Order: sequence, then structure tokens, then C-alpha cells
Amino acid sequence: MSKQFVHTALSRRQFLTWSMAGSSALLLAACAAPTPSAPPKPTSAPTPTTAVAPPPVAAATEDEVTVMVRDVLEYSLEPQGWAGPYGSVTFRLHEVRHNGAPVYHIRTDASDPQFAEEVGLVYVPLLNVAQTIENVNKYYVLNGDRLPVISMIPGDANYSSLFHMIDVTVNDDSLTLDSEAAVLQAVQDGAATLEARPLYVNYPLIKWTDGGLSVDLELKEVLPGGQLFAEPDLDAMTVTMKLHQCFPGSRYILTDTSSDPMAPMMSIPASIPTQQLKEKGGADEIWVFGNGIPGPGVMGFQPAVFDNKAGQPAWSPFWDHYTLVWKDESKARVLRSSAEIRELVASGELEQFNGVPDSHPNGFVVNCPAPILAPNTFEG
Repeated sequence: MSKQFVHTALSRRQFLTWSMAGSSALLLAACAAPTPSAPPKPTSAPTPTTAVAPPPVAAATEDEVTVMVRDVLEYSLEPQGWAGPYGSVTFRLHEVRHNGAPVYHIRTDASDPQFAEEVGLVYVPLLNVAQTIENVNKYYVLNGDRLPVISMIPGDANYSSLFHMIDVTVNDDSLTLDSEAAVLQAVQDGAATLEARPLYVNYPLIKWTDGGLSVDLELKEVLPGGQLFAEPDLDAMTVTMKLHQCFPGSRYILTDTSSDPMAPMMSIPASIPTQQLKEKGGADEIWVFGNGIPGPGVMGFQPAVFDNKAGQPAWSPFWDHYTLVWKDESKARVLRSSAEIRELVASGELEQFNGVPDSHPNGFVVNCPAPILAPNTFEG
């Protein structure tokens, strides 16, 4: 059964403490704690300060901002009256059907360059390795004025926001096709045909049957509370999300993770099949900091660092997650590149954990699309 990802606040220091102490402690605590009630819905999201016209999808220089996703409607790079160390980004929503019910998603990345250019998404050639992994979610595009249909939502064992695009030609206009079962039955009956495209897309779900990404009513922390500023506006078909800073020159959102134990910690759904992207070369490395210079990173320290920017050939929104800890915290300084990190890991100044300390040496994947490239403002 799907659910809404809402739970009590957890401090940044507690996040690292839990990682080192072990996930079993958190799971036992979660079982003992009362189930929190859903928060009241805010009346509206904060209004970002920057309006964005449909942008070119191109790499930014170090001194300019480039919006990489055409469905970005507005954004602010820095806090606009809230305490949390992040900006905001407003996306256009898209409606699909799952088992007859409406479901809403955003669009960020695609494996095909022509499709990415036409729709205004980040082109990610690494997503083509999805053809080799099991249990990829399916996105059925029906002809006519029918809404698309998807096969899985959060709560399903094999849900992920990575979809294989499949065209459906329906020959009987009287048919109501609003579920995967109905589509496949129509194919079996000869009333429809399928054509799977060599196309994989990253379409994170925002709201689904009996659930959705949770709303952070306090807007103080990075992870606790959730990644939304307010409930999605289904009249305007928009949603506003936290926008986080990352080196080099990128702003990202947080939508799902391959680690089932880590998903509640991050206030996002689990997407177990995306772990295979790490194993098969479809993920890109990212490093978060478990100590050192205080800052807006997920553990309360400097922003994370990854190898590549969105739009580069080796970029992937599905991040192969590593945690770094300074062995001598008094020597900590702001790091801005993967080259610096690798050098310090090799010298022994930084200790590197695959995933988090408790999961090492087994890591996990976090889906963090980067809809905007922008100069880093964190100085330490």
C-alpha cells in the first residue's frame, strides 16, 4: 500500500550519528514511536523571486545560471524568508493514470538526445543501461486524447521513477484504458498494439494514490519534513520543491532512493530497482560530508560534490552515494571538486564510506535531478 512520507524531525547531527550507530536502531525506534499524523496543508507555496522563460538546454559558464529543464517555471537560488539553507524551484506537473486513479509527476531527464531536446529535458546517455536491468517501471503513451498509464507507484515493491517509454496504438475508441492491466488486455484482445521505444526517462512521482511527497511545514532542515514547500497545486498543475546547492555549479532536487532503510530518513520513497544503475554503470558518484565545515549539506556540513554537471556525457541524476569524514576535523576546508576528494582520500586525510558508514562497503543510489546550473555561493 502506498503512503505519504511524513515523519518527525531529525537533526543533521542525528543523521550522521544514526549512520554510524546502525540502521537497526532507527528501525526499532520507528516501530516503537507513534505514527505521526499528516500535517495540515499549507494554503500556498512561497513565491520564488525569479521568473524563467523556456530556456536553452546548454551548459552554463561559472558566472551564469542555466535552466536545464523546460518544465521549470520559477526558481530562487537562495532562501526567500525561510530558515532552511536551500532555494526553491517550481515545476509543471503532468498527469497520468495508475489503476484508474490520477497520479502526478515531474519530468527531468531522458536517455535519447532528440526526445530530450524536443521536450526540454537533460540528456543522460547513461540511462540507456536501463535496458539491461530488471523491473523498470513502464510508461504507456496512448494515442488520441487518452492520458498515459504507468505500471507502478511508490509502495509497489519494484517502483522507481525510471520509466521505459512504450507507445500504445488503440484501435477501439470505446475502450477506457486507465491501467496497465486494461492496456495489456486490449493488446491480448487485438484492440491495441504496443511498440517499446529505446527510450528511458526520469519522471519522479509527486502525488499518487493515497500518498505523495511530504510537505515540510517548518522549512528549517534539509531532509526532515519533506522536499515540498506546499501540497501540489492541481488546478495550476504546479509543485514547488526544495532546491539544494552542490559543487560544481549545480542545484538539485531529491526524489527517491534505492535504499529502503534510508528512504524514511530522507522523507522520500524507495525505488529499489535503481540500485542496478550503480552496479551496471548508470550512476554518477557524489560525496556528502559527515563532518568538517558547517554548511547546507544534508548532514549539516559543506555542500556535496559530484563528478559531472548535468548535461555532460558522464552525468547521471542517479547518484552513487558516498560519505566523507575528515580524520582530523581541525584540518577541514571547503572542497569543490572530485579531483580534490580523490587526492585527499588517497592521502588518508579523508575517510570514504560507500553509502553511509553503517552501509559500507555496500552503497546505495539517490535520485537527485539537477534542473539548474548556477554558480556556487557557499564559501565556508
